[in-house]
Amino acid sequence: MDRAPEAGVAVPAAPAWVRRPASLVRAVTAELVGRIVDGVHQPGTALPPEPVLGDNFGVSRTVVREAVKILQEKGLVQVRQGAGTIVTAPAMWDMLDEMILSASIAQDDGLVILDDLVVTRRLLESDMANVAARVADSDTVDRLRDLVDTMDTLVDDTQAYGDQDRAFHDTIMRASGNRIARAVVRALESQVVNTARYMGQTERALCVASNRGHRRICERIAAGDPAGAAEAMFTHITEAWLVRRGGPEDPGRLRR
Repeated sequence: MDRAPEAGVAVPAAPAWVRRPASLVRAVTAELVGRIVDGVHQPGTALPPEPVLGDNFGVSRTVVREAVKILQEKGLVQVRQGAGTIVTAPAMWDMLDEMILSASIAQDDGLVILDDLVVTRRLLESDMANVAARVADSDTVDRLRDLVDTMDTLVDDTQAYGDQDRAFHDTIMRASGNRIARAVVRALESQVVNTARYMGQTERALCVASNRGHRRICERIAAGDPAGAAEAMFTHITEAWLVRRGGPEDPGRLRR
């Protein structure tokens, strides 16, 4: 019969691998992704053999083997006969993959990854705003106006403002009908929307300035002006990021 610990007696914490996550394979995969992205295992070099990795993580070779298969699917490694499991060049990685993108952002000493993410989002959302200005019906325009008006009342509540901000952009993406572009934007945003490095400063003045950009986009869509809507979206996303971005790094990747 188990005995309860006596009062005042410290109970040591269980070792980390005893408190195992639901999926050992996912945990090992995430650790290996982080090591590869961080350069612990360099492109062109072989990962340690399965027995070594198994001992390192305290898991079976089967778990390691499954994790390596997932790394292959993500484009991070290639298994070569006689050479082992070789780490691939970053150009081969699936940057839309949740683990890879998250690890890349975490390991990015500058803001290169986030700058590229904003450039990609800007390109796709500008095009979707162009289409939305051509096809949006009165219900969509009314929805956008309501969202802009609501955001004007939420500039002192940055969290609530952010929720409406995302709803505004999503309404335009939905109106465009481009499900693939919307899925890419949503996948990218999901990795960074709660990170301090992407969200940057959040204060009343910035919300006020941001919503002026939203209103310009709304006006151009309501006017049926595709080029104007695209330009307004391009400018809004660029300016909003430059304010949040801060830092001494040159934002040259954002220039067009």
